[in-house]
Amino acid sequence: MRFSRKMLAVPYIIFLVCFVVLPLLVLFYYAFTGSDGCFTINNLLDFFTDPNTTGTLVYSMMIALMVTIVCLAIAYPLALVLSFADIPRKGALVMVFVMPMWINFTLRVTALKEILTFFEGNLAYHPLFNTVIGMTYDFLPFMILPLYNSISRMDRSLLEAASDLGSSKLHAFMKVTLPLSVPGIIAGISMVFLPAMTNYVVLDMLYNSTYIMGSLIGSYFSAYDWHNGSMIALVLLVIICIFTLLSEGGEDNTRGGALL
Repeated sequence: MRFSRKMLAVPYIIFLVCFVVLPLLVLFYYAFTGSDGCFTINNLLDFFTDPNTTGTLVYSMMIALMVTIVCLAIAYPLALVLSFADIPRKGALVMVFVMPMWINFTLRVTALKEILTFFEGNLAYHPLFNTVIGMTYDFLPFMILPLYNSISRMDRSLLEAASDLGSSKLHAFMKVTLPLSVPGIIAGISMVFLPAMTNYVVLDMLYNSTYIMGSLIGSYFSAYDWHNGSMIALVLLVIICIFTLLSEGGEDNTRGGALL
């Protein structure tokens, strides 16, 4: 049998089947079956009719939106400064802001908990504030990196041309820099908003007793209710897929700033 380059894809296909396709099939099976193993859509109906799940979904999206806005408000000016400022060893400075990604997540949140406890005393008094701070601290590097990559790859001659044509710095930013950085904004939002909807570890470690989607799924599986837990996970998967498809479509249309 002759060797073909297509054979190099065989290990990758085996990996996808074992660790992606098969787990998804198990998820679909439990999501659309009842305790008796028969097909049912009651789990889907329960998701949209149970105020516990819908309320948790709304609360999770609210927290994720707040975290995304805060991360974007901090990361965008920082990415601009890192991209345009004439700073020696700029790569090392960027590494300083991305370095928290290399540290164990539990250690980072534990250190942040000690700092918040020092200033607040009892973390239970400000659960929402602490959650936003904790998730912002956790996901901020994921917003900085795509923004920095997008802005640093810009053609600087466009800004020079805008200045030669009489545009102010603010006008050049609104018409040139911001539209060209939209792909980085979309990538950063995707990397922050979606994980923030399900990251319940920050809530647990900062003494927030409320639920988000990740903790709700965990509670169902802890109670051995795999059917409703799988349905919630499946609905989240669909939401993530739709969000990703819209993000990719938006990124294709933002090469010339069409989205803005």
